[in-house]
Amino acid sequence: MKLAFSTLGVPGLPVPEVLRLAHTHGYHGVELRAHPEEAVHPGIDAAQRADTVAEFKAAGVEVLGLAGYARVAAPGDDEPVLAEIRALLDLARDLGAPYIRVFPGASPEQSAAEADATAARRLGTAAEYAADAGVRILLETHDSHRTGADAIRILGPVGHRNVGSLWDVMHTWLGGEQPSQTYAALSPFLGYVQVKDIASPDDTTPLPLGSGVLPLAECVEVLSRHGWDGWLCWEYEKRWYEGAAPLPELLGAGREHLARLLNESA
Repeated sequence: MKLAFSTLGVPGLPVPEVLRLAHTHGYHGVELRAHPEEAVHPGIDAAQRADTVAEFKAAGVEVLGLAGYARVAAPGDDEPVLAEIRALLDLARDLGAPYIRVFPGASPEQSAAEADATAARRLGTAAEYAADAGVRILLETHDSHRTGADAIRILGPVGHRNVGSLWDVMHTWLGGEQPSQTYAALSPFLGYVQVKDIASPDDTTPLPLGSGVLPLAECVEVLSRHGWDGWLCWEYEKRWYEGAAPLPELLGAGREHLARLLNESA
């Protein structure tokens, strides 16, 4: 498996600094938070996109994916959501990123059936555009659809190879799913896995990997046992928790912890 980290952990940091951290601490890739607060987002022009590609190539680091914020199950018209997804797909294509991330984002006023159908319809429509771009759209286990069982209610009806899943281990655990159950549900669709650690279900402040309660060892063991050889991406949510320790000083120990888990499960 290859290791990456998300720029959510170093909000607003320029690309050269992000790449320096990745190279220094031995990460193979970076998940870019595709938001206007960051250096890389759908609003940057062709020259900025080309510069970003050149910077990643020079550093020998891969763009794992773009973490977008489109909410595919949300109520309302389809077109604004589809336009947001297309903009992300265009950026991913230009950067050579294999994946974009979208959220479910259903509203409490929607029935589960309505939310599932809305998300499946939009993802099915966007899938052909994604195929033309050579990019996969990944639905993250998050918010209204936090477990693998929730996600496959959407992904199953879509049934397109360019639409898959992003397994966020915190949300599936908070949803009461065991790693083996999540893997069984998501394995036909799995793009990559976001790892993290927290103190408790009631305190999701990010912690150094291995110092919290999330079943990271079990997740890695399940993936290894099934021969899965994709990406593990550390999503340290510093952007939302100002009091959390700075990510740069944790990156080395985090990579070592993941390497130990991989060695133990080999």
